[in-house]
Amino acid sequence: MKRNIFNKLQNWRHSTSRKPLILQGARQVGKTYILESFAKAEFKHYAYINFEQDDRAKQIFERDLKPERIIKALELHLEIKIIANNTLIFFDEIQACPNALNSLKYFCEQASEYFIAAAGSLLGIKLSNDKGFPVGKVNFLELHPMSFFEFLQALGKTQLSQHLIELNKFEPLNTAIHDNLCDLLKIYLYVGGMPEAVKTYIEKEDFFAVRQVQEEIIKAYLLDFAKHAPNNQIMKITGIWNSLPDQLAKENKKFVFSILKSGARAREYEIALQWLMDAGLIYISYNITTPKLPLKAYLDHNAFKIYCLDVGILGALSDLDAKIILEKNTLFTEFKGALTENVAAQLLKCAGIKQLFYWTSAHTAEVDFIVPFENTILPLEIKSGTSTKQKSLMVYDVKYQPTILNRASLLNLKQDGKLCNYPLYLLEKFPIRS
Repeated sequence: MKRNIFNKLQNWRHSTSRKPLILQGARQVGKTYILESFAKAEFKHYAYINFEQDDRAKQIFERDLKPERIIKALELHLEIKIIANNTLIFFDEIQACPNALNSLKYFCEQASEYFIAAAGSLLGIKLSNDKGFPVGKVNFLELHPMSFFEFLQALGKTQLSQHLIELNKFEPLNTAIHDNLCDLLKIYLYVGGMPEAVKTYIEKEDFFAVRQVQEEIIKAYLLDFAKHAPNNQIMKITGIWNSLPDQLAKENKKFVFSILKSGARAREYEIALQWLMDAGLIYISYNITTPKLPLKAYLDHNAFKIYCLDVGILGALSDLDAKIILEKNTLFTEFKGALTENVAAQLLKCAGIKQLFYWTSAHTAEVDFIVPFENTILPLEIKSGTSTKQKSLMVYDVKYQPTILNRASLLNLKQDGKLCNYPLYLLEKFPIRS
């Protein structure tokens, strides 16, 4: 399955200022698969070490961290020849070998001719807790679940996906194409972007089989909580994770600690929230009091929403039946908004937006996303259907008079005065500029 990050990996390979690469991302998003595919496509030779499965490999890094000695030891251990400029050395699950992680500094400083890539399921947690790690000695890339465009490519709809990727005019799409994309988006809302779930859907076209895969992924996450989280945080991490459907089902989707426990306070859950963020399992969107740049200067740390890394996993956590998503169901209206807002957050992250923000006004209006772009701020409201009501955007407009207002819905691409409507399936292109 083709992934958009492949182009970034190629840029890293050919960069004259290349450093060892750390590929971050949650468990099961496809880190090992994409790096193996990259190695086979771009290099003549490939050296693979999985530190969770190979204890003898860990011993190579115990004596010292001299790159030349490590290379010779790896050659003997793997029984291969490592050619400096034509071998990708892939350290998988590198968080299981702290010495290997620290060796990246020395490869950067003393042996930059070697191509080193590293990944790990809980590497974000390790890096967050390792204050001595030399961040400036490595390059970072982050892999998310498959985006909607990647989902289309995996389904074999390459031309359709490419058409959306190359789209650079704010003009309506052909109605038949738009309707088809809306139907495919509904499938994506159920299947999500976890590669194994997408692969299962392609091979079987069986939503029950897809749900089984998603449930297995959730079980793996729960095992990670029990195995790798601090003992005094396991229950809190699990509680936050399991509360995601309830948190997002509310009309006001601000995270409420009392859902976890009566009388719970934010301070009790700070470490647990950070753990889930570092593991790549949730995205946090902060409320901003005033839409001014830089947005981080105006955020309220006590008011935030959390989104699941993948809309399909959120659906599995909620135990939603496929028919409820794919067919019209009046009982589903409120949670449909939760899925839609979550997929919007997911696709905005795929678009490269690093931090999510939203805006509220004295509890009377809320704009779902506030996106910094170049030297301006773009308000973006999310609608789960074809409604043209935009009360919150109008409140924002009166108060701040932005040059552009943005709405994402199931309506076609269209500009009406200063209001730009994006179909939800195009959010990873947000904003489109002709």
